[in-house]
Amino acid sequence: MTYTTANVQRRLKQLGFDPGPIDGLRGRKTISAVKEFQLSRGLVVDGIVGPVTLAHLFDAEKKVGTPQTAPDYTPWMDLARRKMGLHEGRDNSVLRAFLRLGKGTIGDPARIPWCGDFVETCIAVTLPDEPLPDNPYAAINWLKFGREVKPQPGAILVFWRGSPSGWQGHVGFCVGEDDTHFHVLGGNQSNAVTISRIAKSRLRKGGCRWPSTAMPARGLQVRGGGSGIAVTTNEA
Repeated sequence: MTYTTANVQRRLKQLGFDPGPIDGLRGRKTISAVKEFQLSRGLVVDGIVGPVTLAHLFDAEKKVGTPQTAPDYTPWMDLARRKMGLHEGRDNSVLRAFLRLGKGTIGDPARIPWCGDFVETCIAVTLPDEPLPDNPYAAINWLKFGREVKPQPGAILVFWRGSPSGWQGHVGFCVGEDDTHFHVLGGNQSNAVTISRIAKSRLRKGGCRWPSTAMPARGLQVRGGGSGIAVTTNEA
């Protein structure tokens, strides 16, 4: 059975932990309740509902102290996918309201590049303890984020734009790859939240990052032909 966030919230409430409203959203109160539950069961306290945490939530007979393995679930990607299709013009008010959930949007996404703002909001909302770059709205600053990993689904990819030695760039989430391009879920791609193909040659050195407060990356890769995914060369 696949458990939704709402299922998890209801179960936490039944067990005496306060996840906030049963709204299906993985907000700060829900994350806090998950951490309290994990602490009470001797699990790794990361706020992420991976397979072992799920087993403890829904099977009271599970023993305390079972090692927590790296989960398949990346909550920042779950949130990013739910914002797919939002356009800086057509959905301006909805997009701005979402971006304000993070540290605070830098302005109107229809006027200012917002790829870093989108990544920052997805991370800040789902991983509230995660240290963020001092200026997360500039793509190049994500080179200082978390830890470096190999390209894999859920990783933050940092690209150069215009010139490899220039400061301009783009940042988004890896969802897969083919022989020549990464498949990137990000904001400000064709003025919207989309999945686009971006040339691997544009990835900056050290430009594949993983949140420091999330479970260790598993090194898995998703490959595909990229059929039907548009190529983007300038995400300004």
